Amino acid sequence: MIDTSRSTPEADLAFLRSIVQGGNNPKATLTLGVAYLAGGLLYGLQCLFHIGQAVGWIRWPGLANLAFVAGITVAFLIVLMWAVREDRKIGTAGPIVTRTLNAAFSGAGMANLAIIIVFGVGAARDEDFAIWLYYPAMIFALQSAAWFVAWTLKKKVWMLAASVGAWVTAVALGLLVREPILYLYVCTAALFALFAGPGWIMTRDALRARAVDADAG
Repeated sequence: MIDTSRSTPEADLAFLRSIVQGGNNPKATLTLGVAYLAGGLLYGLQCLFHIGQAVGWIRWPGLANLAFVAGITVAFLIVLMWAVREDRKIGTAGPIVTRTLNAAFSGAGMANLAIIIVFGVGAARDEDFAIWLYYPAMIFALQSAAWFVAWTLKKKVWMLAASVGAWVTAVALGLLVREPILYLYVCTAALFALFAGPGWIMTRDALRARAVDADAG
């Protein structure tokens, strides 16, 4: 009787190739891509809204402004809830490169929560909103580190560009906390280019991979 529990040399070679080439689970990439795409578009739209307020194009009453900002956050949380549910369906199994990449972005997300608490409490305690504006700068710094890990594993040029762009954005935002208009311009451009942009690339590639898998099946 043949022992099918032991892998063949061809299977072992295919597994090693998937590690070297950075093979991933298209569904897992899709959830991450959609989360980035939604975050970049939604919060980029919010920054555009604030720019409109600053230059006098938008003059809504206070309650309407609050409802708009809250709506942005609610919409993003809905997308995140969907992504979490999809991740649970996928499970933790997958190539080493994929698991390492997911761990890098999950770690950045954990650090984000600590940064929100630190800068939020500091801004409220000192009654200085500029302190809170350092928070997005730190977020982009963490994204720079996460994308650098991604580039190290996958060697895709757009990932290196995202890492460098996020690093430059973090420095620029940190230097512009007392220049609100310029700060908003930089933050808006970065959200569309460095969040929505990579999100679109990941979503597109994941959908293509799914289509190929469907055709092969």
